[in-house]
Amino acid sequence: QVQLVESGGGLVQPGGSLRLSCAASGFTLDYNVIGWFRQAPGKEREGVSYINSNDGNTYYADSAKGRFTISRDNTKNTVYLQMNSLKPEDTAVYYCGARRARAIYTAVRYYDYWGQGTQVTVSS
Repeated sequence: QVQLVESGGGLVQPGGSLRLSCAASGFTLDYNVIGWFRQAPGKEREGVSYINSNDGNTYYADSAKGRFTISRDNTKNTVYLQMNSLKPEDTAVYYCGARRARAIYTAVRYYDYWGQGTQVTVSS
């Protein structure tokens, strides 16, 4: 059974950091693209960052560039999102999604498997 489990969310002050984890089970990261997405109240889910497990390529939305870093540990079958310099507008539920593909697709509709999400709240 394919499963993605996010963890690492929480409450952090502006300027702080969090590291989110996306643990995969029932499949390996190989041959998959993993994306981190977020959804704020009243807004659509949007892509934040992606990693292609085939070649290690990464992609960041403009909102994440320079602040977020996506990485993977194939031995743990886990993808991470290191988030630094967090802002109140980063507040959202963060989800990871997986798609078996050779290239990065950024649209939400292309992702086949999803985790349950983890809440990130940036507030003083």
